[in-house]
Amino acid sequence: MNYAEDDASSGSGDDMNMVDGHNKRQSMTPSGSGRGKRSRKATGDAIVDAMLEIAAASKMRASTIMRNEDRFSISKCIKVLDEMQDKSTSMDDIDLELDEMELVAAAAGYYYYNTINSQPVRSSSPHGRGYLNDVLEGSDDVSRELLRMDKHVFHKLCDTLRQRNMLRDTAGVMIEEQVAIFLNIVGHNERNRVIQERFQHSGETISRHFNNVLKAIKSLSRELLQPPPLNTPPEVLSSNRFYPYFKDCIGVIDGMQIPAHVPAKDQSRFRNRKGVLTQNILAACTFDLQFIFVYPGWEGSVTDSRVLRAVLDDPDQNFPPIPEGKYYLVDAGYVNLEGFIAPYPGVRYHLHEYRGANKLPRNARELFNHRHYCLTNVIRRCFHVLKTRFPILKLTTQYAFHVQRDIVIAACVLHNFIRREDRNDWLFSSVAGVTGEDLLDLDDQPELQFASTIPEQIASAFRESTAAAMWDNFLNNWDKW
Repeated sequence: MNYAEDDASSGSGDDMNMVDGHNKRQSMTPSGSGRGKRSRKATGDAIVDAMLEIAAASKMRASTIMRNEDRFSISKCIKVLDEMQDKSTSMDDIDLELDEMELVAAAAGYYYYNTINSQPVRSSSPHGRGYLNDVLEGSDDVSRELLRMDKHVFHKLCDTLRQRNMLRDTAGVMIEEQVAIFLNIVGHNERNRVIQERFQHSGETISRHFNNVLKAIKSLSRELLQPPPLNTPPEVLSSNRFYPYFKDCIGVIDGMQIPAHVPAKDQSRFRNRKGVLTQNILAACTFDLQFIFVYPGWEGSVTDSRVLRAVLDDPDQNFPPIPEGKYYLVDAGYVNLEGFIAPYPGVRYHLHEYRGANKLPRNARELFNHRHYCLTNVIRRCFHVLKTRFPILKLTTQYAFHVQRDIVIAACVLHNFIRREDRNDWLFSSVAGVTGEDLLDLDDQPELQFASTIPEQIASAFRESTAAAMWDNFLNNWDKW
């Protein structure tokens, strides 16, 4: 893939030699009463005026390049300009020949327009490449806050993108800085202007690298969003509550709603039950907290069950085939059918319903629902870690809708990459053993049940037999329910 070079305004890279001045003009020296300190803006305006006057008087000077490269360059002229601005100096105090002053004027115009109109105001705190170096050499907490991952994972991600030629270093921005810019935006929902100030690049450069990194990370989705293993998950195998009843379960599916920014003509379709503009995202995950499949972009008004049916009916969506006898667990928002086992409708399900005097299940269906909820908790933890790491998913952004969709995919790809590279990641560790009751909004709406189809009858029979086996064991070992 092709990437454009950084814009010249991101640094002083335009050190090409200026033209020599053969026809010298008479310099204008300010009167004694006009001498004194000049503000940055006043100095800039004066120099720009001088540059425009010089350009109008001698356009032909641009036809010849100075041969003596050691004499003058834009960066050297800007350095002179900075010295003029940083101390009280009159024009009489500057010992420059007229052609040198013309070069300073030309450089000042370049400097003024690019820094005042295009670039953020520079401050005394570390910025740009030095800022990133300080972060990478600083404490783990600082790097985690900025990069949303540990430093060794960040370096591994950058090395992967570099080795596969998904990104490349440019004259002004290394791959590490490009990736850091992207992570700053998705990890803090920062505005372009804030990132300009932090990394000292123009808005165009920030936007270009954001889109390049987004595209590169999204291209890793085929590798990092993989079908689940077919053997019994260790999380099921190690628990008497779940094994052997869910030994053929390979993952969990649920929907996630995140804020969406869409044109006015589309807003009615994206408004969910709460009146908020959202996109509905179908996701499947393993019990190891890794995403298997992600399908963003559906309107917030569309039910989870309808999204799943649309995915299954469209081969182009590449939903992983479900081997015979295997299945996913889904919540009450889905139809119970072969390959997708839902809880019993109309039976208490969430953990808060099993507290107090009614703690113990009273029948086989309640016991099945309780254990079903405990297993499906894994996807609620996945969503929690994803949104905590990338807060851009919690807020409405001004990106085009296709970019909003791609950000979701990229976030899930990074989620899996971090999970594989760092089993001790602080965010994953924070949800270990969490019940999930308070992680997400409990607003699942049961799917309306119509006439049963054969797949639904098969799923219903499996659910009944599994619940019965659980209940028999529970009656004999109720203290380990």
